[in-house]
Amino acid sequence: MSNQRIWSATIALTLLAAAGAAFAQDVTVLDAARLFDGHAVIDKARVVIRDGKVIAAGPQAAVAVPAGARRVDLADRFVMPGMVTAHSHVGMVQGLDVGGHNYSRQTVGRDLAQFQRYGVVAVNALGMNAELFHTLRREWRDGAHGGADLYGAGGGVGAVDGAPPARMKPPGSVMRPTTPQDARKAVDAMADAGVDMIKVWVDDLNGQAPKMPPEVYAAAIDQAHRRGLKAAVHIHALADAKGVVRAGADVIGHGVRDMPVDDEFTTLLRERGVWYIPTVNINEAEYIYAEHPQWLKDPFFRMAMTPALEAQLNDAQWRKTALDKAQPSRAAVSMNIDNLRRVHAAGGKIAFGTDSGVTPLRIPGFAEHLELAHFVQAGLTPVEALTAATASSAAVMGLKDRGCLQVGCRADLLVLGADPTLDITASRSIEAVWRNGVPVAR
Repeated sequence: MSNQRIWSATIALTLLAAAGAAFAQDVTVLDAARLFDGHAVIDKARVVIRDGKVIAAGPQAAVAVPAGARRVDLADRFVMPGMVTAHSHVGMVQGLDVGGHNYSRQTVGRDLAQFQRYGVVAVNALGMNAELFHTLRREWRDGAHGGADLYGAGGGVGAVDGAPPARMKPPGSVMRPTTPQDARKAVDAMADAGVDMIKVWVDDLNGQAPKMPPEVYAAAIDQAHRRGLKAAVHIHALADAKGVVRAGADVIGHGVRDMPVDDEFTTLLRERGVWYIPTVNINEAEYIYAEHPQWLKDPFFRMAMTPALEAQLNDAQWRKTALDKAQPSRAAVSMNIDNLRRVHAAGGKIAFGTDSGVTPLRIPGFAEHLELAHFVQAGLTPVEALTAATASSAAVMGLKDRGCLQVGCRADLLVLGADPTLDITASRSIEAVWRNGVPVAR
């Protein structure tokens, strides 16, 4: 596509964004070169939007244009649903500092705005949320607050003297029960406050900390189900992954990284319908930016930069230190991708998340586009990777009108300048983000 055509499209979409409030209730018709509707790709596609919802979608030859509709010609563009991250965090980072003391309306709003700039329209903040989360969760669910919509697990259920580690200074709302009875009370407290699922940490931090006993995590999982909530469990090792699945976990909240998964595990996942979210970024973030300092000049990357992080990434000594100690993280990434390949080949249910937002290097928004490429590296087709990042993650969160562009879905969508079903890195060619049928400023 020529620079002139890109410029013209950008100007047109900017003008639409400026006029968005005026036509939010009108009928809008988008005609695109290709449409990914959350499950399949449609050539020469048409999407009809009214009152922020999709009222028709399909091939242009089969979908009529309502009388008086406002038409938007995206003849050279690719349209897809806004992405959904089923495992991220918000409000924990300020510059290079990490901890629950940073959690505020401002920092959470900042992170949600950044997610939206990168095409993520709904975020499942999976644990380590301060008490303010419950207020923000109720307020920021309508797509009209300037950022991705907020869902999540409240503080979460952690291990005594264990995960989440004290060095991350998690907020005091993380509960650390010592008995099954206390685990049930912790789940009840979170359910009463208002959460979308329950987060449980089962990990010994590479043998450096106590692990949550099976009877405690089993009680937390069971109580989540009694309260009508899914349980998402943080794991690292295969043995723990098997244990929590047998205990009824609904979501595996990181990939297995200590050894190859076996048939027993993949069969458990498949037969019990457990969602697997590998979060390759959790280890990759430790070295990937030191490997690619040239990204600092990339406009798509620079949208995510804070001055403090940019200074760190520009520091040659920091980059050398990061690369010198990268081998364990590289091994974890390799194992994670290989195990994702095995889970996918076995027919496991795969969803999308990155653990972004919990450290300065797990960069909200940008991390999600790196993760898409890892899914394809693991053997998923680009369409399968996009499905994981849209419809599948929406299903994890019980969002029937997100991650899709079919009748009844919210018109939260991305306009791309290139086709990610041909090259997954084209997910980064975002020209516009629409929320509730209206283009929003980026």
